[in-house]
Amino acid sequence: MIRKPADITPDAPPAGNAFKLGLFAANCSGGQAATTVPESWPGDWDGNLDVAIMADEAGLDFMLPIARWRGYGGASIFHTSSLDTTTWAAGLLAQTKRITIFSTVHAAFTHPVMAAKQFATLTQIGHGRFGLNVVCGWNEPEYRMFGLTLAEDHVDRYAYGREWLDIVRRLWTSEQPFDWHGKYFQLEQAIGAPKPYRGQEPIILNAAASAEGQQFAMQVSDFLLTSLVDLDKTRRQVAALKAEARDQFNRPIEVFGVGHVVCRPTRRAAEDYYEYYANHHGDWVAVDQLMLIQGRHAKSFTAEELRSHRVRFAGGHGTYPLIGSPDDVAAQIEQVSWTGLAGIAFSFVDYRAEFPFFRDEVLPRLVRKSLRLEAF
Repeated sequence: MIRKPADITPDAPPAGNAFKLGLFAANCSGGQAATTVPESWPGDWDGNLDVAIMADEAGLDFMLPIARWRGYGGASIFHTSSLDTTTWAAGLLAQTKRITIFSTVHAAFTHPVMAAKQFATLTQIGHGRFGLNVVCGWNEPEYRMFGLTLAEDHVDRYAYGREWLDIVRRLWTSEQPFDWHGKYFQLEQAIGAPKPYRGQEPIILNAAASAEGQQFAMQVSDFLLTSLVDLDKTRRQVAALKAEARDQFNRPIEVFGVGHVVCRPTRRAAEDYYEYYANHHGDWVAVDQLMLIQGRHAKSFTAEELRSHRVRFAGGHGTYPLIGSPDDVAAQIEQVSWTGLAGIAFSFVDYRAEFPFFRDEVLPRLVRKSLRLEAF
């Protein structure tokens, strides 16, 4: 279970694993891999449940879903199907014991009064193991699906998200009905019950790479999930973000990165498989559509990064590749930890088939590097 950075003090040092590991995007068809290989992840419920139980028993720290409403075209099933993240989280929390389960929620698509009750219920189901990933908007075609307009200005998107989250938090804490007269919401006698488990607010995460998104995260979030492209660049960014959060907003924040794993008994086997699924069988129609939307609306990657890392988008949604033998992958994760990141969320082409090898071979190596504790 992940703890809030604010709960970590000299009297209460970090508990659990020194470097956090979580599975990312398993709720979506294709996971993070835009590929036409037959073993591409279907994103079905039974597979998600199997993987969640394995991850829980192996001591992984969290599972983080992607909130997706439509796919990206092409011949693959890349994000054509996705499990709703809030009901997904409820099901997994009910059948796991230790792992933190996040729900990823678009503020614009869910009313805050309903959201506050859903999230409080999830904390009750998981006895506090629930985390909330707030999305303030980037996928413009999905907004049109809901009959909404995605604000061109990132400042407006995050102003809406801030008011939405302020209402949710007020509903979690207020014992009396309240009126709300804001820019985006007008509420009369709003009240929420139950409250979060034992009165403890869930972990708040925000995925952000733009300057506006990072400002939002530093003000309201416990963890910031950001793109991981270059380790030296990431090291500078993490130090700057943590310092700015401390100096400007007087609050701690930790930063997670995102990656994709191909681990095989040998480095050659891993590299060959990456070439097979990401290059020879990449779904380039889906990749180009994803990159187009990212470039227009998300600011998660620079124009140069989009041009130079096209295969990474087929291999893992543009995230950081962790590829090689167990020794290689363990060493690469150790190098990522040296950037100051608190953890990494990662994916596989086939989570159910590939995670056991990662569990049995990579996790013990990370224990020996003092990045992880022994499994339960």
